[in-house]
Parts: sequence; C-alpha cells; structure tokens
Amino acid sequence: MFLLSKPPADRHTVLEDIQGILIGATLVALAIQFLSQSNLLTGQIAGLALVTRYVTDWSFGLVFFVLNLPFYILAVHQLGWTFTLKTFAAVALMSTISELFPHVLTLDMVHPALGAVLGGVLAGIGLLSLFRHGATLGGVGIVALWLQDTRGIQAGNTQLMFDVFVFGLAFWVLPAPVVVWSLLGAVILNMIVTVNHRRDRYVARS
Repeated sequence: MFLLSKPPADRHTVLEDIQGILIGATLVALAIQFLSQSNLLTGQIAGLALVTRYVTDWSFGLVFFVLNLPFYILAVHQLGWTFTLKTFAAVALMSTISELFPHVLTLDMVHPALGAVLGGVLAGIGLLSLFRHGATLGGVGIVALWLQDTRGIQAGNTQLMFDVFVFGLAFWVLPAPVVVWSLLGAVILNMIVTVNHRRDRYVARS
C-alpha cells in the first residue's frame, strides 16, 4: 500500500528511489569504465585518494574510506539518516557494479578525448539521478548538496572547485595530457549538475 500511495509533489515513492539510485549507480560505474580504459583520473574524493596513493603507496581503499568519514558525519547531522543510508547504498551499488562490469564489458581502446566526454556525461547524468532521489556517492557530493540546500551555491560549482584542486595536485604525479583530459571530463560532469540540479526543484534533506 505504501508504494502505491501518491507522494507529495517534491518526493518519490520507495520504488522510485530504488530505481533512481540503481540507475544512477550503474551510469557512474559505466563512466568509470570509460575513464579507466582511457587511463584518466576521476575527480572528488576518489581522485584525491588516487593521487595520495601515487605519492605514498598507501592503500586506495583505506585512504578513500578515511577521507570520506568526516563527510558522512556531516551527512548525518545536516542532511539526516535517510540521506546518509541512501548514500551508503549508492556507494555500495556503484562499487559492486564497477567490479562486475569488466567481466561482462570489454573496451579494447578508448581515445582519451572520447573517454573524457563519455565519462563526464554518464557520470553527470548518474549523479543527477542520485541527487534527485536523495543520495550521492559520498565525499564532496555531500558538501555540495548541503551548500546548495542551505546557501544556494550550485552543487556542480562546489564539486568543480574541488576537482580543480585535485587535478592541480595530480600535475605533480601524472603526465600533463592525462590530467588535462581528466579535467575535461570533470568540467562536463559538473556543468551537467550545475545546469540541471536546481535548489528550487530538489533538496537533499529528508
């Protein structure tokens, strides 16, 4: 009965949330396949963790987990448990699908330009789907949604500013062409979020 009841105009049913989060996680996982096959760098906390691994040889998974902890604390206190649990689910789904994709999808060669564009578009649309169903992929996305909901700062702009910082660090450890193409993908991703995810349409708080 709950799934069949009509939600408020700015809410979704549980079934709609499950579908939206699954679609969003799948699209982002597919974006990662294009980026990885192009040997490109991703942005946000995952990108920062990867740069840290290049410099220190620390485990990517450990660094990614530790860097995300303060953001989850912010999510619980500022955006609520529902948002935080949906985000955990989205991260788990995306991670699982990313591990499965290489076993069923083979990309022999992807030019960095195409990888950057397709990766940025797919990840941007995937994040939109997650945002609109009250979730994100942790890290800077949590801060971006919180600032948009409370300060009116576009989520895409917050993410892009952080990505510029990450790619600036990457210039010290990776070839310049890799960083430049990676930054192009990040710009496309965050422009999609900036143009399409507006505070007057969707908010993250439950």
